[in-house]
Amino acid sequence: MTTPQHSMTAGDDPVQRTVAMPEADADHGLVAALRASAPYVHAHRGRTFVINLPGEAAASPAFADLVYDIALLASLGVRLVIVFGARPQIDTALAAAGVETQFVDGVRVTDSASLACVKSAVGALQMELEALLSTSLASTSMGGARVVTASGNLVTARPVGVSGGVDHGHTGEVRRVDVESINAQLARGAIVLMSCIGYSPSGEIFNLFAEEVATATATALSADKFVLLHPGDALHQRFADTPAELRPDAAQKLLADTDAALTGSDRARLSAALSACRAGVARAHLVSFERDGALLRELYSRDGVGTMVAADTYDTTRTATPEDLGGVLALIEPLAEAGILVARSREAIELDIERYVVMERDGLITACCALMPYASDAIGELSCVAVHPAYRAQDRAAALLVEVEKRAHAAGLNRLFALTTKAPHWFIEHGFKASAIDDLPLAKRTLYNYQRNSAVFIKTLTRA
Repeated sequence: MTTPQHSMTAGDDPVQRTVAMPEADADHGLVAALRASAPYVHAHRGRTFVINLPGEAAASPAFADLVYDIALLASLGVRLVIVFGARPQIDTALAAAGVETQFVDGVRVTDSASLACVKSAVGALQMELEALLSTSLASTSMGGARVVTASGNLVTARPVGVSGGVDHGHTGEVRRVDVESINAQLARGAIVLMSCIGYSPSGEIFNLFAEEVATATATALSADKFVLLHPGDALHQRFADTPAELRPDAAQKLLADTDAALTGSDRARLSAALSACRAGVARAHLVSFERDGALLRELYSRDGVGTMVAADTYDTTRTATPEDLGGVLALIEPLAEAGILVARSREAIELDIERYVVMERDGLITACCALMPYASDAIGELSCVAVHPAYRAQDRAAALLVEVEKRAHAAGLNRLFALTTKAPHWFIEHGFKASAIDDLPLAKRTLYNYQRNSAVFIKTLTRA
């Protein structure tokens, strides 16, 4: 941020100035941060997020702040399901009770004595979570909050049974998630708390992998986002060749890399993220709970701070819908006011909204254009090309042109034309040729604005 420069004159109090200027800068930073997060607030409202909260987070000195940040998501209109694990708490309870733990291929064997410790540890952690979510003191970030939580027998489980020649007792695996009950609680505004405990139709209690419960829940709910919190630095920071955004094939390659030195917990989380994405969850985010505010930064800033596994590319290109009208107008109106685009009324754009193609990034419309066909002349107009200021110089307009050409082919058009006053070189660089007004279809010639004196460019489409 650039600090405004001021010259000092007689009578200026340097002490007062050094106090006042940082406050002004802080206020400006707050306003800028709120404005930058606004698109994500709008995009996430009403969406369903499943958050996997590991037991290790409860031992962190920043645990209360983390829970408060999660509660803030609910205040911003996010439908929240928290699936919490309790591995370290269970280990502590087992040690205190003098119960030895047996693992087979990394899976805990839960006998009757162990199950008593599991119930005690999980129950205590759930009460701690509920207590933090009940905070509403004005001196905390939860001031004025009225968070309601809901929990219960939401996971039906079955026993692992005998594996590796060992009966795993009360260790189980997910059989079914009660989606109807969860959605009912989310609809009434509650945060749903789910643990690593499941129940069988015969009334048995099973100790489950929290990551498995979280993955099954995110998948069953078709969650918009699946967040897996973890200790330490972000995955892409620890492994130099790992990008912050992973496609499923790249995530699978990392899991298969024996030289990657992934811990067992890293593998469990990355496998969970990969499984959820392959089952239809669009985005899975691996975020450190040790970095202050990382959860909010990941979800409410453009680039985030965690490692994301995305089922598709972060940017999607699709036909606009009536719900996109506001985003399209936000791109077009500033350019129309600057005289770069022809001004169009909200009603005109709304009538033609299905002729628009938009690029979307995490709920934000970052670019748009329209294809207006003149079927009798087998030609279409490429119009209203607009890109969000933060995403220019990233070839988004070129990507939209490729999509429009595909759609023009499908519609039986063999040429595209465009009118421009400001960007002739861009059209030339992308295969358009300077043309005359008389080369336009008759219906467009009659509407040509001679005052704007737009240059005409036409491109002949070649079929692949």
